Amino acid sequence: MPLTDLELVARLVLALVLGGLIGLERESHGRPAGFRTHILVSLGSSLIMILSIYAFSPTRLSGVLDYDPGRLAAQIVSGIGFLGAGTIMREGPTVRGLTTAASLWVVAAIGMAAGAGVYFPAVMTTLLVMITLFFLSKLERRLLPTKRQVIVIEISDEPGQLGAIASALGQLDIQIRGVEFEQKSQGHTLLELSMDFPPKLDKLRLIEMIQGVNGVLSVSYKS
Repeated sequence: MPLTDLELVARLVLALVLGGLIGLERESHGRPAGFRTHILVSLGSSLIMILSIYAFSPTRLSGVLDYDPGRLAAQIVSGIGFLGAGTIMREGPTVRGLTTAASLWVVAAIGMAAGAGVYFPAVMTTLLVMITLFFLSKLERRLLPTKRQVIVIEISDEPGQLGAIASALGQLDIQIRGVEFEQKSQGHTLLELSMDFPPKLDKLRLIEMIQGVNGVLSVSYKS
């Protein structure tokens, strides 16, 4: 049965919406593949799936069933692997971006499902992905106290600030896994430190120790 223009638009729009929802979550965390990237992956996957099913149907080939609808769609999986690899970064012993790479892979599958007209699995998968990204990450932090956490430190621009903070953290056996800088205003800088916390770390003691470093203006945990 040929696909009508209305059905075609509906499938593409659904792929856009579902991919955009997941992309919004990644965008809110400042990931390299965010809102628009996830939409494009989902839309492209949906269109390729539509083409693989309908563009080479037997009616287009004189009624002879000599085509493989899955061949074109299968290339999406391998193609997404290259795109996902671009979101994975290694910083010293730390690897970042695996969750974003996985979300791109899932979004591609969601787009394929929408393009194939399998609406319920596409919507349910999106819902489960959102639950995983939003709620399970919070549950993970509660159940695994040694899980990596991020603190935000506002410092004055003076030489040796980062070294002094790292020295203070070393006294508590805290390992710094990532550092991000942001210029807040003239003479002030925001540091985001991604760290592995010891199991029984007194967080109040950590805050007090960092605040005791000269040039530290404020310290807070990133939610």
